[in-house]
Amino acid sequence: MSDGILLPVVDEDGAPFWEGTRLGELRMQRCSECARFRFPPRPMCPWCRSTASEWPALSGRGIVWSFAVSHPPLLPAYAELAPYNTVVVALDEDPSLRLVGNLIAAAGAPINSVDPATIEIGEPIQVVFDRVSDDIVLPRWTRP
Repeated sequence: MSDGILLPVVDEDGAPFWEGTRLGELRMQRCSECARFRFPPRPMCPWCRSTASEWPALSGRGIVWSFAVSHPPLLPAYAELAPYNTVVVALDEDPSLRLVGNLIAAAGAPINSVDPATIEIGEPIQVVFDRVSDDIVLPRWTRP
């Protein structure tokens, strides 16, 4: 089902994130002691050194913080999709939380469905979820 695209490796620290995406939720690890979010997930808070954490669901809203447009040559699974965008998203709940994904025209649309010339830094976007394998659901982004 992944059609040759590279899939993330799910480890113990990040498993709750991927469980959330399978359920249609954008979950982020938050320290239970100092309440700071952290991404990527890790076993210890880098600020207060606590090992206690929780995984609340966030709104899934954010802004385009940066973006790039990929052109050939690319890995074979991506070559036919080029050019396509890759966005860095700053999340509303904590702008220091940044995720990488693709801005797409609508849920289920291909990663090249948005004209890269129309993407603007700072524009609001909303998460959608795209099942790319039996086990992996990727967060992607659309305009609200």
